[in-house]
Amino acid sequence: MELTALGLLVLGVLLAEPVSRGLAAARWPSRDPVGALLVWQAVGLAGGLALLGAGIVYGLAPLGPTLPSAVRALLADPFDLRLLGVTHALALIAAVLLAGWLVGVLAAVTFRTLRARRRHRDLLDLLATPWPAAPGARVLDHPVPVAYCLPGMRSRLVLSAGVLDALDPPAVRAVLAHERAHLRERHDLVVLPFVAWGTTAPFVQGMVCAQVAVAALIEMRADDVAAARVAPAELTGALRSMGGAAPAAALSSFTAALDRRLHRIVEPPPPLPLGLKVLVRAAAVALVALPTLLLLAP
Repeated sequence: MELTALGLLVLGVLLAEPVSRGLAAARWPSRDPVGALLVWQAVGLAGGLALLGAGIVYGLAPLGPTLPSAVRALLADPFDLRLLGVTHALALIAAVLLAGWLVGVLAAVTFRTLRARRRHRDLLDLLATPWPAAPGARVLDHPVPVAYCLPGMRSRLVLSAGVLDALDPPAVRAVLAHERAHLRERHDLVVLPFVAWGTTAPFVQGMVCAQVAVAALIEMRADDVAAARVAPAELTGALRSMGGAAPAAALSSFTAALDRRLHRIVEPPPPLPLGLKVLVRAAAVALVALPTLLLLAP
């Protein structure tokens, strides 16, 4: 089992660093944001399984030739843990602690996010006014053009009065289509694990790259949905108006990212051929299957 543990460790490190950095720098995701998001989720899940599995497999190696047999032996006689050497016991303890830490951070981030959303939703219900022209949308009496969505079981779609003043009706429809894409496809759930993992290990550059790349991809996806429903010129005009409301202290990277989005809408890259799209999704499945098979192989 030591070789299996080593293979899982190498796989986890590769996915956490060089693979994540390479995927974040790749150009093809802009041609298939949905497929790229699936790959990112597979990288995160497979990396977590591999790193945690490496410690568990190595820790239980003295109890059997495979992980399933070692677990069966442990369940039959829990006192078999006394057979573990110091290094095996430390590896097992480290894996359990890491798993608990990851789950704890994810739970804490989820709890804080849900609590903040609940408070925000309560404030919106007090301060915002339902907009009959767009069912489900609410208008805040504020001159700065701002639009956003508050996801969840009781989601909210919010526009400021500045949006209605600054944009014509087609541009407003573009903004609504963009935000509704976020709500409908639950992009908040896609981003949440990457935020939690980035909080867990901010010193791992690959995780930081993953968080930034996933955030950019969900915006591309929402742009694609909106561009399919309204004229691209209306969408870019709306985004420019919204981007112009950024604070003066905003980093130049915000403007650069917005410019890249606008260019992509006006001159969309050619979509990946169907065969490559299928290959991307197959690769995502394979990424998750590999550590799973290594862990469960009899």
